[in-house]
Amino acid sequence: MGHSVSSPGTPLRVLLVDDQRIMLTALRAYIAEADDIEVVGEATDGRSAVLQVQGLRPDVVVMDLQMPGMDGIEATALILERSPGTAVLAVTTFHTEEFALPALRAGAGGYLLKSEEPEVILEGIRSVARGESVVSREITRLLIGHLDSTGAVQKADPVVQERAEHLTRREREVLEVLCQGRSNREISRSLNLSETTVKTHIGAIMSKLGARDRVQVVVMAFTHDLLR
Repeated sequence: MGHSVSSPGTPLRVLLVDDQRIMLTALRAYIAEADDIEVVGEATDGRSAVLQVQGLRPDVVVMDLQMPGMDGIEATALILERSPGTAVLAVTTFHTEEFALPALRAGAGGYLLKSEEPEVILEGIRSVARGESVVSREITRLLIGHLDSTGAVQKADPVVQERAEHLTRREREVLEVLCQGRSNREISRSLNLSETTVKTHIGAIMSKLGARDRVQVVVMAFTHDLLR
């Protein structure tokens, strides 16, 4: 699914959705510090969010999950169905797989906790607007634990480990930082690489491991003990 990201030099248009006014105010304050992001609307429940997206066509919806009436998970699915050019970033207090899995399955491009540093949330907005996935490391570990306990994955699959042997030294370095929940921009700063080079490395990692997206790469890395 492609995202209609704003033209270069044009701020990303963001809709904030949260039933707590204090959180909306805090998010607005964070975004006011960023020249490349602007708030175009606010909603306090899922139904209102769905209606506003149809009119505003924002680049990104920053979505709380538990709200009265229509929750954020149902709203996410409806928004992506009706406005495929919009990306959704879940930002919530819930660090449990009971919320994370349904949100990601509904199509959210990212899942971050409200306790994250403001810059992490801002970078999350930029990442999902580019079509990237971003998930808090804490949430990634929870998802792995859930998959493992339900038998959905097996630990240390020798086939996956054999594929990982084909990763170059630089690709392994990128993988390690990626597994810290970092965006392409943060990885590029950490390893002193261009964002284009980072994107190329991540594409190579996905191809070699047989992963469909960044989130699956991270899950595979932890599950199959690839960060050695």
